[in-house]
Amino acid sequence: MWDRANHDVPPTDFEANLLVWWCNLFNMITPTWITNAQEWNTRLQTLPKAHVLQSWEWGEFKRRTTGWTPERIFYHNEAGELVAGASLLTRRIGPLQVLYVPKGPIFRDFELTTIVPVLEHLQALARKRLVVWLKIDPDVVAATGLPDNTTPEHPDAPNAQGQAIQNYLQKKRWRFSPSQVQFRNTMLLDLTRTEDELLAGMNQSTRRKIRLAEKGGVTVRTTSDEADLGSLYEIYTLTGQRQGFTTRPYDYYLDLWKTMLASGFAQVFIAEAERKALAGVIVFRFSQTAWYFYGMSSNESRDLQPTYALQWAAIRWAKTQGCTVYDWWGAPNEFIEADPMWGVYRFKEGFGGTITRHIGAWDTIPYPPLYWAYEQAIPRIIGFLRRRSAPNRSQPME
Repeated sequence: MWDRANHDVPPTDFEANLLVWWCNLFNMITPTWITNAQEWNTRLQTLPKAHVLQSWEWGEFKRRTTGWTPERIFYHNEAGELVAGASLLTRRIGPLQVLYVPKGPIFRDFELTTIVPVLEHLQALARKRLVVWLKIDPDVVAATGLPDNTTPEHPDAPNAQGQAIQNYLQKKRWRFSPSQVQFRNTMLLDLTRTEDELLAGMNQSTRRKIRLAEKGGVTVRTTSDEADLGSLYEIYTLTGQRQGFTTRPYDYYLDLWKTMLASGFAQVFIAEAERKALAGVIVFRFSQTAWYFYGMSSNESRDLQPTYALQWAAIRWAKTQGCTVYDWWGAPNEFIEADPMWGVYRFKEGFGGTITRHIGAWDTIPYPPLYWAYEQAIPRIIGFLRRRSAPNRSQPME
């Protein structure tokens, strides 16, 4: 069987099939469906790299707002130890259905003998339910640093385990998803360092702007007040218009923000000057990770650098919550100036941190004819019916 001690050598087709046979023969895992929110969140957070998008609250939020139906599965080994968890979302699209595990499954470790049985079970579930596709998106690191970079600042460092997992997926009927729903790349800031060490790790310009905000009278406060959330949403829509990204209706964000605040998995920060809101950030927290999920800034008093004061406040708060990592939640797909995220990336880079490139989302397609119907036939039929039912614009409207 594939030598786990030598991850630099990917498994061959024969070795990958042998590994699946071995896992199935010895029934190395047992799936258990969980229906209790506290049990799910508590036990999931014992696994390394547990993600907030796998939390109970996120699944229920997606149920209320976008029509996904969540179910939660824990996987135990023969010794009864928890080795993985998957919050699995199901969505019906006409007569068809799709499955999605956002930022999951969560694994105890990244050994193939842990991962393979879980993925085999999920694939079997997808086949049994006749789904169009199953998408997974585990936070498995493929590499750190800039691609093909040899400079000391962000050296390219491939992750052997991540490379082995990618090779396995390619050999076992998974494909790199053309629809990467979440950010594939990000920057991670090590919060185990002291505040002085964190400041020293920032570039000089970032430290200067943090001090400038303080001297300019910028103050940062936390809030859960709905009026404040409404003000931040207004600033967020302006930010979207300025930066060219689409925002959803207010009720969507209000539901999410209130849900996460009530669970203790979020904190809202507002930067003000002369009692006027200038900018805000909303940080999610789960297990030992904090994520910079939403940021917004007005067009006023930008010279006071409120966004720098906000991030420094959020980083220090995350440390008080026991977080060991601050995830900047997003970096360019391609690290070139033409990438739409380049400006945001340069802002984040100023605070220090490690560029982290994940393996991204992968799809498995149990029944190719269903996928063809989903991608080609059904959209054409719907388009035809819409054209048939549309009024004839050459005639007067009644």
